[in-house]
Amino acid sequence: MIKGKEVNVISRPILYSFRRCPYAMRARLAIQYSQVPVELREVVLRDKPADMLHRSPKGTVPVIITPANQVIDESIDIMLWALKQNDPDGWLRDDAESLIEQNDGEFKAYLDLYKYSDRFPDFPAEHYRSQAEGFLKRLESLLCQSPFLLGESLSMADMAVFPFIRQFAHVDKAWFDAANYPKLQFWLQQRLNSIMFAQIMEKYPKWQPDTPGVMFGGG
Repeated sequence: MIKGKEVNVISRPILYSFRRCPYAMRARLAIQYSQVPVELREVVLRDKPADMLHRSPKGTVPVIITPANQVIDESIDIMLWALKQNDPDGWLRDDAESLIEQNDGEFKAYLDLYKYSDRFPDFPAEHYRSQAEGFLKRLESLLCQSPFLLGESLSMADMAVFPFIRQFAHVDKAWFDAANYPKLQFWLQQRLNSIMFAQIMEKYPKWQPDTPGVMFGGG
């Protein structure tokens, strides 16, 4: 269920986003795919706009402000919000929850330890990486059975997980490219090479208060 709170009525949805944030990436992927038009406001995390913090005090991106007077500030809820409006290729799947939960929980925790291992000197980076590999092995096994994580076509699970595997791979790209995950490597490269990824990674200037954002998603 999407949780929201009352805000002033606006004419179109507003999306507060940060280009490199994996949570914001997956929200933009769902919005771009569903072609739901939004006003994108690019945020600089060290200088978050007061309007965003007023509407979502936890201060993280992505955040959607809808014309229905809701604040949606969880990336999966934003994906669901977009896909429930338009899902032409059937991205919504009942069996996606387990995979997304493992990605957002255990795997993300080890990913952060691996990426910022200098802040957690109790163990070397390789230790944290090995802990994260349990999830990589699960994905590799799934991709040995079908071209996508949940079968023969893309789903919400692929797009929810992809930005985090991208982030993991870039911590030590040479190691990832040489690791024994050929199906996962191919799957990741497909996503990176896609037109949709290029579209959602276009660079925009920092949004300034009292100025319009960038039209994003639908026409």
